[in-house]
Amino acid sequence: MKIIKSLLILSTIVLFIACKQEQKPSPKSNTNTSVKYAQGFDIQYFDGIKKLIIKTPYPNAEEALEYLIIPKGNSVPDSLKTLKIIRTPVEKVVVTSTTHIPMLELLGEEDALIGFPNLKYISSTKTRNRIEQNLITELGNEESINTEILLDIAPELLIGFSMSNNNKMFNTIEKAGIPVVLNGDWLEETPLGRAEWIKFFAVFFDKEKEADSIFNSIEKSYNEAVTIATNATTKPTILSGVLYKDVWNLPAGESFVAKFLKDANTNYLWADTKGKGSLSLSFESVYDKGQHAELWIAPGHYSSLEQLEQANEHYVKFDAFKNNKIFSFTQKKGATGGALYYEFAPVQPHIVLKDIIKITHPDLLPNYESVYLQKLN
Repeated sequence: MKIIKSLLILSTIVLFIACKQEQKPSPKSNTNTSVKYAQGFDIQYFDGIKKLIIKTPYPNAEEALEYLIIPKGNSVPDSLKTLKIIRTPVEKVVVTSTTHIPMLELLGEEDALIGFPNLKYISSTKTRNRIEQNLITELGNEESINTEILLDIAPELLIGFSMSNNNKMFNTIEKAGIPVVLNGDWLEETPLGRAEWIKFFAVFFDKEKEADSIFNSIEKSYNEAVTIATNATTKPTILSGVLYKDVWNLPAGESFVAKFLKDANTNYLWADTKGKGSLSLSFESVYDKGQHAELWIAPGHYSSLEQLEQANEHYVKFDAFKNNKIFSFTQKKGATGGALYYEFAPVQPHIVLKDIIKITHPDLLPNYESVYLQKLN
């Protein structure tokens, strides 16, 4: 994801949607989509109109953002004209995170992508081919998108992400007539919740049925892997994270990463902690609890034991280091050097889970070859 948003969340976006109660339509027939795991969005249907509700557009958001999704050519009732309206199917879109690109590709809508900030970060072979054909325009970077170029290519929609509700750049883009919608998939607390945001993308292309089918397949594979993990006879202890400026960052017990480790039937040593993001701990605290952990998963950006030791000589004190039991998701790179895991893993939770099961309970998946999770050399 532009390094999974938990590593690099680089921009802030403003979107204000003030839909007073009296302005909201009163649907005659109102049914929700089959959103089962995602907590951050919902879709409602009524009278031939879709309402997209972004319940968690950014951390600690106090109100939801709402958009009406109306087919091109259809008239808009006078009572709804004050609301944010997006016409579908969208034929020209700009996205701002590499994690959005696999979603488009799974839906068969990669050709709709006409612009992206920092093209060099994209690893997908299919989309890189389109970049080489000059079919996707470079927009600068996500912190300061070149609005002149953006207006020149005239997308029908821009999909962004944000840490807060305050960003002048996106205000400017909206005032210029380009709808901006915030994607909050990175705030989801479960792996399947993150993957389910493919249904969010599907709304803009009128491909909800396709998205349901794709997600159902992902869900089935994920749950099958969970069942396999329950057959484990042991639960290896797990250490995660790494030091950054004298603070050890590792997944909190209610995070989606901790959920992966739980579903893989492992003993994550910080599983009982509160929080949906990261914990920031001292080295001493982590060493006291994790020095004898059997496995160390996701040691930051380091790709070898030598790099770890050079970064901090104290890493060698951990049993996982001594026993060469450290595994990283980031060693497999795309053509331009980006870690494939950050781009594709959000929509492949079933593969990530199988990778974890493979290294924690190898006998349960004897014929499976890990896709992302690799032992440090």
